[in-house]
Amino acid sequence: MAGTNLLTLLDDITTLLDDIATMSKVATKKTAGVLGDDLALNAQQVTGVTADRELPVVWAVAKGSFINKAILVPAALLISVWLPWLITPLLMIGGLFLCFEGAEKIIEKLFDHTKAEDESAIEHQDLHEYEKQKVKGAIRTDFILSAEIIVITLGTVAGATLVNQALVLTVIAIIMTIGVYGLVAGIVKLDDAGLYLLQKAQQTGGKFKQLLGTFLVAAAPQLMRFLAFAGTVAMFLVGGGILVHGIPVLHHAQQGVSEFALTYLGKTGEVVTPILFDGLLGVAAGSVVVLVVELWHKVRN
Repeated sequence: MAGTNLLTLLDDITTLLDDIATMSKVATKKTAGVLGDDLALNAQQVTGVTADRELPVVWAVAKGSFINKAILVPAALLISVWLPWLITPLLMIGGLFLCFEGAEKIIEKLFDHTKAEDESAIEHQDLHEYEKQKVKGAIRTDFILSAEIIVITLGTVAGATLVNQALVLTVIAIIMTIGVYGLVAGIVKLDDAGLYLLQKAQQTGGKFKQLLGTFLVAAAPQLMRFLAFAGTVAMFLVGGGILVHGIPVLHHAQQGVSEFALTYLGKTGEVVTPILFDGLLGVAAGSVVVLVVELWHKVRN
């Protein structure tokens, strides 16, 4: 009897794990786009620190990301049970904040005096304090992207039991955090890897190591510049996408534009149009929020 009960228990556990693996796979596919944006944003956020502090900064942000998800997973489960209507407004606030941050970055690039003031402030600022601000900003951005990942995952497993939902959310949170910050750590140390290969090539005379090392040293700053650009674009795309999916009028407008593009531009238009729609909406929303914030500061002062 005990043996039969044990076998039944093991069978139930196997079935549960299989269900969790299947749901986690589906959720991972649905959140893959956000994962790419998360990678670009976080690689951008840790730029500007000294080479010997890059990995400690990435680790500090990764720990903050784990804490974010430790807060978000139980909060999402509680909200889905008690206040399901609150999920969309919270996401909308996060989307607006991402658009706001992206618009601020563009304004800083366009107006030289703002950039010069920032660079001057950094020169006179304690490096430890500057590093703390970078980590804080990265963790804040990670919180919003993590919230979107958790909500998308929650929507994928909405029909499952509460236990299965909790387990799938936990699995996705761990996989996403390790995946993103493992890649970010690899990206920020590409130039060091290139220098190491060049040193080895000088010692052993290996042509391949020399070519690869030279390529990595030359490619690393270009990649970081691209990721800084991609991170800003990702803010608008993710923020605009959240607004589109949260506001029915915007969602219908996007569908109408996509159908128009499909008619006149074919499949390419159908694929590209929603991305452009989200991005332009993100730029517009971010610009409006920046304007409102600036007016608020002036009125308050």
